[in-house]
Amino acid sequence: MNSAMKSKTSVFIMLNACFAAFAQNQKPNVILIYADDLGYGEIGVNGQEKILTPHIDQLAKEGVNFTQFYTSSPVSAAARCGLLTGKHAGHAHIRGNYEMGDFPDHLEGGQMPLPEGAFTLGDLFKQGGYSTAAIGKWGLGIVNSSGNPNRHGFDLFFGYTDQKQAHNYYPSHLWRNSEKHTLNDGIYFSPHQQLDEAPASDSFYDRFKGRDYAPDLMTEEALSFLNDNREKPFFLYLPYTIPHVSLQAPDSLIQIYVDLLGDEEPYLGEKKYLPARYPNATYAAMVTALDNYVGMIRRRLDELNLTENTLIIFTSDNGPTNNMGGANIQYFDSTAGLRGYKRQLYEGGIRMPFIACWPGTIKEGRESDVMGIQYDLMATFADLLGISPPSTDGISLLPAILEGEEVRPPREYLYFEFPENGGQIAIRYNKWKGVRYGVKKDRNVAWELYDLEADEREEHDIAISHPALIQRFNEIVRKEHWQPTLLEWEFIDPKIE
Repeated sequence: MNSAMKSKTSVFIMLNACFAAFAQNQKPNVILIYADDLGYGEIGVNGQEKILTPHIDQLAKEGVNFTQFYTSSPVSAAARCGLLTGKHAGHAHIRGNYEMGDFPDHLEGGQMPLPEGAFTLGDLFKQGGYSTAAIGKWGLGIVNSSGNPNRHGFDLFFGYTDQKQAHNYYPSHLWRNSEKHTLNDGIYFSPHQQLDEAPASDSFYDRFKGRDYAPDLMTEEALSFLNDNREKPFFLYLPYTIPHVSLQAPDSLIQIYVDLLGDEEPYLGEKKYLPARYPNATYAAMVTALDNYVGMIRRRLDELNLTENTLIIFTSDNGPTNNMGGANIQYFDSTAGLRGYKRQLYEGGIRMPFIACWPGTIKEGRESDVMGIQYDLMATFADLLGISPPSTDGISLLPAILEGEEVRPPREYLYFEFPENGGQIAIRYNKWKGVRYGVKKDRNVAWELYDLEADEREEHDIAISHPALIQRFNEIVRKEHWQPTLLEWEFIDPKIE
């Protein structure tokens, strides 16, 4: 038997095992952990040397780590829309961070909501007979809007509906479904403050903390959901807010990194968000806090004897923040040397960690260079559930997850567009990457072209040598770009100057 036939036979066996479990009423549970602004290089398995992420790294050791995986968009709301609806940014209803309110509690308005009837991963799993929960940051509409998560397939929501509220890890409240859940004695303080000079005492920074650390409460809620649903199949979507600025973390974890990284200059809030006495130590502590939560989730699965019947996916919404807050992504090499960061369509802004762990089902300890993207998860999970997928721009990655890089889904390209930060378009086409930057200012701006196999850092533009590829990219844009919801998002084919 040749290698291709062996690969197909192995995939067939794996898929049959999945379907056999369904036949025995053992539908696999799914947990989707979604970090916020976590860079590709900020976990140990992707080369991080300063920040400790043992639990996330263990997921990779027991599963598969994808090295060519992308978010749908380089900002929060648009990335979440693509993840949950299976649409790329040329088709998605939400393509940027469009704000409907302001930061103070009485002005809480959220972002542009998902429209009524939008089909999400929550709806998909409900259709498959699952209990569903979204715990963390939603960012796709507040409770009195069409984007309320309870209207999009989630039995339980707990967390921030408004991503502006999530700028503070010690908020005055979170939401449990449509009820406000008061925290920190209901006291609101602005997540954007600046000091004129460094305080004489470190204790001054205590005013930027509270009693209730929101990610702790989210994790407690997630653990309770696992307990309550251990006898039935569940889908748990965990969009944590870490490590999105502000710099706020438990003191015990900060001290670990003060000892490891040494003394440093304080951050006074000059690039927005809250001041921090030890900015690098605090940022590292936030990532390790996230890692600890992953470990707690995994231990609870072990305690409930659910580990071997649960697929865990770990990824992030977009690249790390470079120009706001006190995070120093150069110090941490947060993109593992890739060009760009959040709000850019270069690799550092859109290439994401992606780990899949399912002990006993996924061949462990693998690294895969199969090209995937978050809008693939709708088709992937539909494949897992044995449900015909709804209209989606993605393809199923299930065979590649279960078996390996030998199984390459049929795909010609990945498509990206982003109407903010000057207007950007990108296409990943096999080993090629095309980028157009500053399209709002110049709709005829030239394509940049990079060979990612030879030039992963996108340093050498070779567009002039490949006119046929550029022509193909233009054809793809004409095919994939639909008129958006908002005039502000129409930068490719505006009808109004």
